Amino acid sequence: MQITITARHFHLTNAIRDHIYDSVEKLEKYFENIITAHFVLSFENNRNKVELVMHIPKHNLKSETVEKDMYLAIDVAVDKMEQQVKKMKEKWSNHHKRSLKESSHFVYANLIEKGNNRKTVKIKRILAEDMTVKEALDRFDEINEPYLIFKNDETDRVNVLVKRDEDHYKLIEP
Repeated sequence: MQITITARHFHLTNAIRDHIYDSVEKLEKYFENIITAHFVLSFENNRNKVELVMHIPKHNLKSETVEKDMYLAIDVAVDKMEQQVKKMKEKWSNHHKRSLKESSHFVYANLIEKGNNRKTVKIKRILAEDMTVKEALDRFDEINEPYLIFKNDETDRVNVLVKRDEDHYKLIEP
Protein backbone atom coordinates (compact mmCIF):
# COMPACT_ATOMS: atom_id res chain seq x y z
CA MET A 1 0.00 0.00 0.00
CA GLN A 2 1.19 3.48 -0.82
CA ILE A 3 0.84 6.04 1.97
CA THR A 4 0.98 9.78 1.25
CA ILE A 5 0.87 12.49 3.89
CA THR A 6 0.09 16.15 3.24
CA ALA A 7 0.61 18.70 6.04
CA ARG A 8 -1.07 22.10 5.79
CA HIS A 9 -0.23 25.09 7.98
CA PHE A 10 2.14 23.22 10.31
CA HIS A 11 5.40 21.28 10.28
CA LEU A 12 5.08 17.48 10.00
CA THR A 13 7.26 15.77 12.59
CA ASN A 14 8.74 12.29 12.40
CA ALA A 15 6.70 11.27 15.46
CA ILE A 16 3.43 12.11 13.68
CA ARG A 17 4.63 10.32 10.54
CA ASP A 18 5.51 7.20 12.58
CA HIS A 19 2.13 7.34 14.33
CA ILE A 20 0.38 7.39 10.94
CA TYR A 21 2.36 4.39 9.66
CA ASP A 22 1.56 2.44 12.85
CA SER A 23 -2.13 3.33 12.54
CA VAL A 24 -2.30 2.19 8.91
CA GLU A 25 -0.93 -1.23 9.87
CA LYS A 26 -4.09 -1.62 11.93
CA LEU A 27 -6.17 -1.16 8.75
CA GLU A 28 -4.06 -3.60 6.73
CA LYS A 29 -4.83 -6.24 9.35
CA TYR A 30 -8.52 -6.09 8.40
CA PHE A 31 -8.25 -5.63 4.67
CA GLU A 32 -5.18 -6.34 2.56
CA ASN A 33 -6.44 -5.01 -0.80
CA ILE A 34 -5.83 -1.36 0.08
CA ILE A 35 -4.10 0.39 -2.82
CA THR A 36 -3.42 3.87 -1.41
CA ALA A 37 -3.99 5.81 1.78
CA HIS A 38 -3.79 9.60 1.64
CA PHE A 39 -3.68 11.63 4.87
CA VAL A 40 -4.30 15.38 4.76
CA LEU A 41 -3.35 16.95 8.11
CA SER A 42 -4.18 20.59 8.69
CA PHE A 43 -4.10 23.07 11.55
CA GLU A 44 -6.89 25.67 11.37
CA ASN A 45 -8.34 27.90 14.13
CA ASN A 46 -6.46 26.05 16.89
CA ARG A 47 -8.01 22.76 15.78
CA ASN A 48 -6.36 19.78 14.11
CA LYS A 49 -8.18 18.36 11.13
CA VAL A 50 -7.39 14.96 9.59
CA GLU A 51 -8.82 13.71 6.31
CA LEU A 52 -8.11 10.13 5.31
CA VAL A 53 -8.90 8.94 1.78
CA MET A 54 -8.31 5.28 0.95
CA HIS A 55 -8.51 3.73 -2.46
CA ILE A 56 -9.47 0.07 -2.63
CA PRO A 57 -10.45 -1.78 -5.80
CA LYS A 58 -13.59 -0.15 -7.26
CA HIS A 59 -14.12 2.15 -4.23
CA ASN A 60 -12.81 5.27 -2.52
CA LEU A 61 -13.42 5.57 1.21
CA LYS A 62 -13.13 8.83 3.14
CA SER A 63 -13.10 9.74 6.81
CA GLU A 64 -12.47 13.09 8.41
CA THR A 65 -12.31 14.40 11.94
CA VAL A 66 -11.48 17.55 13.90
CA GLU A 67 -9.89 17.36 17.36
CA LYS A 68 -7.71 19.49 19.63
CA ASP A 69 -4.83 17.00 19.53
CA MET A 70 -3.31 15.81 16.22
CA TYR A 71 -2.62 12.28 17.51
CA LEU A 72 -6.20 11.94 18.72
CA ALA A 73 -7.50 13.24 15.38
CA ILE A 74 -5.41 10.64 13.52
CA ASP A 75 -6.69 7.86 15.78
CA VAL A 76 -10.34 8.89 15.38
CA ALA A 77 -10.00 9.15 11.57
CA VAL A 78 -8.38 5.70 11.43
CA ASP A 79 -11.12 4.25 13.68
CA LYS A 80 -13.80 5.68 11.38
CA MET A 81 -11.99 4.22 8.37
CA GLU A 82 -11.69 0.89 10.16
CA GLN A 83 -15.49 0.74 10.47
CA GLN A 84 -15.88 1.49 6.76
CA VAL A 85 -13.28 -1.12 5.81
CA LYS A 86 -14.96 -3.78 7.96
CA LYS A 87 -18.31 -2.97 6.36
CA MET A 88 -16.80 -3.12 2.85
CA LYS A 89 -15.11 -6.44 3.58
CA GLU A 90 -18.39 -7.85 4.90
CA LYS A 91 -20.19 -6.73 1.73
CA TRP A 92 -17.55 -8.37 -0.43
CA SER A 93 -17.68 -11.66 1.46
CA ASN A 94 -21.50 -11.73 1.51
CA HIS A 95 -21.65 -10.94 -2.20
CA HIS A 96 -19.17 -13.73 -2.94
CA LYS A 97 -21.15 -16.24 -0.88
CA ARG A 98 -24.39 -15.18 -2.57
CA SER A 99 -22.91 -15.53 -6.04
CA LEU A 100 -21.78 -19.07 -5.22
CA LYS A 101 -25.28 -19.96 -4.05
CA GLU A 102 -26.90 -18.44 -7.14
CA SER A 103 -24.74 -20.42 -9.56
CA SER A 104 -26.05 -23.79 -8.44
CA HIS A 105 -25.73 -25.12 -11.99
CA PHE A 106 -22.05 -25.85 -11.42
CA VAL A 107 -21.13 -28.85 -9.35
CA TYR A 108 -17.69 -30.01 -8.24
CA ALA A 109 -17.17 -33.74 -8.44
CA ASN A 110 -14.23 -35.31 -6.62
CA LEU A 111 -12.78 -38.23 -8.51
CA ILE A 112 -10.34 -40.42 -6.59
CA GLU A 113 -7.82 -42.50 -8.49
CA LYS A 114 -5.40 -44.96 -6.93
CA GLY A 115 -1.92 -45.29 -8.28
CA ASN A 116 1.56 -45.94 -6.88
CA ASN A 117 0.09 -46.52 -3.39
CA ARG A 118 -1.18 -42.93 -3.37
CA LYS A 119 -4.65 -41.56 -3.74
CA THR A 120 -4.99 -38.71 -6.17
CA VAL A 121 -8.00 -36.45 -6.02
CA LYS A 122 -8.98 -34.80 -9.27
CA ILE A 123 -11.60 -32.09 -9.15
CA LYS A 124 -13.83 -31.80 -12.17
CA ARG A 125 -16.26 -28.94 -12.73
CA ILE A 126 -19.50 -30.17 -14.26
CA LEU A 127 -22.41 -28.18 -15.63
CA ALA A 128 -25.56 -29.65 -14.09
CA GLU A 129 -28.24 -29.53 -16.79
CA ASP A 130 -31.90 -29.03 -15.92
CA MET A 131 -33.93 -32.20 -16.57
CA THR A 132 -36.40 -34.58 -15.00
CA VAL A 133 -35.45 -38.01 -13.67
CA LYS A 134 -36.99 -39.68 -16.73
CA GLU A 135 -34.95 -37.45 -19.08
CA ALA A 136 -31.84 -38.23 -17.00
CA LEU A 137 -32.42 -41.98 -17.42
CA ASP A 138 -32.77 -41.53 -21.18
CA ARG A 139 -29.66 -39.36 -21.29
CA PHE A 140 -27.71 -41.83 -19.13
CA ASP A 141 -27.87 -44.45 -21.90
CA GLU A 142 -26.13 -42.02 -24.29
CA ILE A 143 -23.06 -41.35 -22.09
CA ASN A 144 -20.23 -43.69 -21.10
CA GLU A 145 -19.89 -42.50 -17.50
CA PRO A 146 -20.89 -44.51 -14.40
CA TYR A 147 -22.78 -41.48 -13.06
CA LEU A 148 -24.78 -38.47 -14.26
CA ILE A 149 -25.10 -35.22 -12.34
CA PHE A 150 -28.12 -33.09 -13.17
CA LYS A 151 -30.44 -30.49 -11.67
CA ASN A 152 -33.84 -32.01 -11.05
CA ASP A 153 -36.63 -29.83 -12.51
CA GLU A 154 -39.16 -31.21 -10.04
CA THR A 155 -37.19 -30.51 -6.83
CA ASP A 156 -34.86 -27.77 -8.17
CA ARG A 157 -31.90 -29.53 -6.51
CA VAL A 158 -28.77 -31.20 -7.82
CA ASN A 159 -29.12 -34.99 -8.09
CA VAL A 160 -26.72 -37.79 -8.97
CA LEU A 161 -27.79 -40.82 -10.96
CA VAL A 162 -25.49 -43.83 -10.54
CA LYS A 163 -25.59 -47.05 -12.57
CA ARG A 164 -25.50 -50.10 -10.26
CA ASP A 165 -25.77 -52.76 -12.97
CA GLU A 166 -27.41 -53.16 -16.40
CA ASP A 167 -30.99 -52.77 -15.15
CA HIS A 168 -30.68 -50.92 -11.85
CA TYR A 169 -29.88 -47.31 -11.10
CA LYS A 170 -29.42 -45.35 -7.89
CA LEU A 171 -30.67 -41.78 -7.51
CA ILE A 172 -28.91 -39.67 -4.88
CA GLU A 173 -30.68 -36.52 -3.71
CA PRO A 174 -28.66 -34.40 -1.28
